[in-house]
Amino acid sequence: MECNNEKNGFYCLKICADSTADDLEPIAQAIHTLLGIPITIRSVNYKGIRMERGIIVDRNYSGPVLEEVILTNKVIRTVPREGVYKGKSVVVAPIRTSEGDVIGAVGVVDLVAALDILSMFREYPGIIDEVEESRKRMK
Repeated sequence: MECNNEKNGFYCLKICADSTADDLEPIAQAIHTLLGIPITIRSVNYKGIRMERGIIVDRNYSGPVLEEVILTNKVIRTVPREGVYKGKSVVVAPIRTSEGDVIGAVGVVDLVAALDILSMFREYPGIIDEVEESRKRMK
């Protein structure tokens, strides 16, 4: 099926190792809109996009974790020692073909790792009770 068929009103998005920032922009926009947190994305052969607060702040972006994910084809959760997100928890995943080959990487600031769950429970000791009560009411 041909995706770029204006007559029939449908389009498709195709990405590859040579996708540019322009090619990756719809994916970046969608993920950023869903999560509302900083996102980075690039292909194997071209730098990509960094989005924060609803705007693209860099259209020629790469970072050390994106590059490592592209080299290893593995998901990485870490705190970078360099780059724009130095000192912040991030999670970066490879974008793979159906055969498993890496064609790019996408990353976000890892909010789950940034939460200090133990201190949250110490500050709000009634939170477990609130959750349990809410669950009972929903049944």
